[in-house]
Amino acid sequence: MKQLQSIGLALVLASASINTSALAMGPDEFVAARQLTCVLAQESLGYLKSDEYGQLSREVLDGYDAAESDVIYAKALGYYDGLMFGLPESNERAISARLQEFVGSQACTQYTNYQGVSLQI
Repeated sequence: MKQLQSIGLALVLASASINTSALAMGPDEFVAARQLTCVLAQESLGYLKSDEYGQLSREVLDGYDAAESDVIYAKALGYYDGLMFGLPESNERAISARLQEFVGSQACTQYTNYQGVSLQI
């Protein structure tokens, strides 16, 4: 649960740091945000080691400057927050089930890392 609180805090901080001109996102940035959400979900489930999380995050954000990366990260946190909508913080089983369903979905086919095996389609 502390990870969820940390992610929530990061969302607030990232949202506060975005200026209005940086809010425009193109299709590539939306795809990157979705991919980063997959990485965040895997990390929350404990599927990734710290270095794997860092590597996958860097892969997703590679080619974007710092401002674009901040916007993508904020959007990914928003997607993640949306996944948790309606679930009580105390219901770890439901949270885990929702995250596992998302990670196993077609939305996460490119950036899924089970048992340390990275699949990229």
